[in-house]
Amino acid sequence: MKHLRLRQALIATARRMNALGINQGTSGNVSARVEGGFLITPSGVAYDEMAPGQVVEMDLDGGHRDGQRPSSEWRMHGDIYRGRPEAGAVVHTHATFCTALACLHREIPAFHYMVAVAGGASIRCADYATFGTQALSDNMLRALEGRRACLLANHGTICFGPDLKKALALAVEVETLARQYWHAGQAGEPILLSEAEINTVLELFKSYGGPPQEPPERRRR
Repeated sequence: MKHLRLRQALIATARRMNALGINQGTSGNVSARVEGGFLITPSGVAYDEMAPGQVVEMDLDGGHRDGQRPSSEWRMHGDIYRGRPEAGAVVHTHATFCTALACLHREIPAFHYMVAVAGGASIRCADYATFGTQALSDNMLRALEGRRACLLANHGTICFGPDLKKALALAVEVETLARQYWHAGQAGEPILLSEAEINTVLELFKSYGGPPQEPPERRRR
């Protein structure tokens, strides 16, 4: 079977996001880039029952072979792959706290430095549009400008990364931030980091997790 290992990894990722509690049932969807297009979870199939042959291969124009229908949100995935060459995988969930904030049309501001993990000073909330429509995808793309994650009004959240592991990790982090922001808001108005500080964090994140650097005293020799 073509892309068998990636199909298996995609299913494992979908099952993992449910096990982690950032998604429920058959909601949400996962995809991974392949040459000329992407693989995506099918519509309406329980992740625990999904087989590699049910994963749908699509081209970047929305075409796919006859058989299993792709997720209704395939447009969002395809538009990310077309517009963001660094995207290797996309994870869309209906995570509880992200969705709660999205239902309030509220972004996640720089209340915590880890907000910068999504690429900017906030995690925006895209305007509402009906699920599965091009309008929703267009709204998402605007919210993702300069970002790797956003909330989707009255819907959920979407994240992308260079591979499935990192896309899922970002989805978990965004839900963690949403939960922290929600709880902080119950006690009062969260204190936001300054623009200068969040810019410092964004700069530091460019090398975060990269190869170890020599100590400054060694570099000076």
